[in-house]
Amino acid sequence: MAGALSHLRVLDLSRVMAGPWAGQILADLGADVIKVERPGSGDDTRSWGPPFLMDSDGNETGESGYYLCANRGKKSVTANLSTPEGQEFVRELAKSADIVLENFKTGTLKRYSLDFESLRAINPKLIYCSITGFGQTGPRRQQVAYDFLIQAMGGMMSITGEEDGRPGGGPQKIGVPMVDLTTGMFGVIGVLAALSRRAVSGEGEYVDIAMLDVQASLLANQAMNFMLTGQPPRRYGNGHPNIMPQQVFACRDGKMVLAVGNDGQFQRLAVALDDTEMASDPRYTFNKGRVEHRDELLARLAEHFAGHDRADLLAKLDAADVPAGPINSIGEALEEPQILARDLVGTLPHPLAGEVPQVFSPIRLTNASFRPETAAPLLGEHTETMLKSLGYSTERIAQMRSAGHI
Repeated sequence: MAGALSHLRVLDLSRVMAGPWAGQILADLGADVIKVERPGSGDDTRSWGPPFLMDSDGNETGESGYYLCANRGKKSVTANLSTPEGQEFVRELAKSADIVLENFKTGTLKRYSLDFESLRAINPKLIYCSITGFGQTGPRRQQVAYDFLIQAMGGMMSITGEEDGRPGGGPQKIGVPMVDLTTGMFGVIGVLAALSRRAVSGEGEYVDIAMLDVQASLLANQAMNFMLTGQPPRRYGNGHPNIMPQQVFACRDGKMVLAVGNDGQFQRLAVALDDTEMASDPRYTFNKGRVEHRDELLARLAEHFAGHDRADLLAKLDAADVPAGPINSIGEALEEPQILARDLVGTLPHPLAGEVPQVFSPIRLTNASFRPETAAPLLGEHTETMLKSLGYSTERIAQMRSAGHI
């Protein structure tokens, strides 16, 4: 089956993570994504290792795991945006594109006549998505940002990590570049909304996505907690500020997570632990009381969990329909039977390594393909093919390459 977006072409001028992640989502859905990279070095993340993919002879390919996780299903062309010839190549590609993704510093592409207004003049129906740290307006619009910085500035680190005064207490970043990833996702949402509008109006659109905006929106219930009370939310470690009990507990032979989400689940938890007193205690009947008596309840539960083997207790809680589970390593998570049953982990063919492992898109479509056929491309792998499709001769391509334009 064809992909749901197989009728679309994306010109991906972005690099690092947020923009490429958006491009990969579109490629997973079938779009023809052309990734434009710097000649010689390419996307910054190609060198962000180790680890690097090894070829069939056991040598490093020069493609890092970081790069390989965000660029599958794309084509790679090289173009020197600082030269007129490189700029003209990109403009030619833009003529047939439906979408442009870019994450250059605000104003950079205008110097090369590759900004929205310039490209819209040659392709009025173009959807142009700019992804930056701070957006196209405001006092910080010219500043460069990375995920770590935005997690700090946007409030996420202030509510992530162990409580002050406890071992390991202090602000922490999330273990993956969550702002980059979610910014890429919001970019795709904006692009798809613009495409839907274009189907009605026939007009192109400019999509302005800022990492700091995305981070602020992700504060969700914690932002609302603050706005309702004026009290800055504090860190609860692995606990939840509004729902009890949700916490990590130590069993005799390992740690696990309990994620009770409503009053009925708590009653079933108490029965499974054979604690009739806790089940009938009016302080714990409703979530509001359990939150107000957080410390006493957590201490009581910790005593229960410490007396069980993890596998036995997990089985008992599963039978009682109480949400709980082990704390898996990355390897254990990727071997989780449910993940394997969903066919989320697999491989794609690679010209140097034979194949490369992948964690595939979580999107499942009934009537359209949702998986690309190729891994992340080699640097400039499709440059010559794309130039020839635009009418460039072999001689001209050779001249452009020797002059450093591609």
